[in-house]
Amino acid sequence: MEQPRSAVDRLLVDESGRRPRADARRNVERLVAAARHAVAEVGVGVSAHEIARRAGVGVGTFYRRIPSLEVLLEAVLDEVLDEIAHLADQALDDPDPWHGLCEFAARYVRLRAESCGIGEALGGACPETLAERLAGLRERIGRLVERARTAGVIRADVTWQDVAFLLAAAATGDRTLGIPADERQWERNLRIVLDGLRATRCR
Repeated sequence: MEQPRSAVDRLLVDESGRRPRADARRNVERLVAAARHAVAEVGVGVSAHEIARRAGVGVGTFYRRIPSLEVLLEAVLDEVLDEIAHLADQALDDPDPWHGLCEFAARYVRLRAESCGIGEALGGACPETLAERLAGLRERIGRLVERARTAGVIRADVTWQDVAFLLAAAATGDRTLGIPADERQWERNLRIVLDGLRATRCR
């Protein structure tokens, strides 16, 4: 199974094949790490100034190392979507269809719950250039659900689209009805969702 290519490697691709200087790579690594944290906390609307501040570099360094804010955010989101697809591939390799689906669901929902920006991106805020990544993820979730249906471990009336929406719903917001969510509320939500999805005879 091929490992996802990192955002740093995507941003440092040089058509001439030359390796970047060590200081250039360090700056890009810092900017990518800062962008991932900022996207998680702030969302995809984060500014270049905010990312540069978090990385401990000036905006001039940002634009010397990164073509644009859009290119950086696309590389970061591309990296995360590749990681999610890799998780789905691991789940598809699991000989137990239900266990594979549950393992993927837990890691996917946790990622959505802990990253504001990933939730936004998966909800439709991705640039058009990432449409292929989203299509690949849809296809993988469809296969996970079909495996579980063929094995008779998931309710026959459930579609893969139902599962996609339910996993998104399990990644709860910070509060509802004035009630603050526990930091692990998503786990409880997911347990309830998975219990409702499982075929009755398997419970």
